[in-house]
Amino acid sequence: MTITISPTGVELTGACPVEDAEILLQHLLSAPLAPIHWSACDSAHSAVIQVLLVAKARPQGSPNCPFLRDHVGPLLVRAVT
Repeated sequence: MTITISPTGVELTGACPVEDAEILLQHLLSAPLAPIHWSACDSAHSAVIQVLLVAKARPQGSPNCPFLRDHVGPLLVRAVT
């Protein structure tokens, strides 16, 4: 599992597959303000990215993946504002 849920928030690690989108969605529905740490994220399926966008999540840190850092990160910032 690449999504770890703890009392301190949600951590995305490695390559997050489509199966993780449902888990992330359920957690964000129950704890919408949970911090999301994605510094250890290497890649994310588009479904995971869509959940982050719809939830207006603002992940903390900078992901390993240049695409997530350069393209998805700015989209998430815009989704919150």
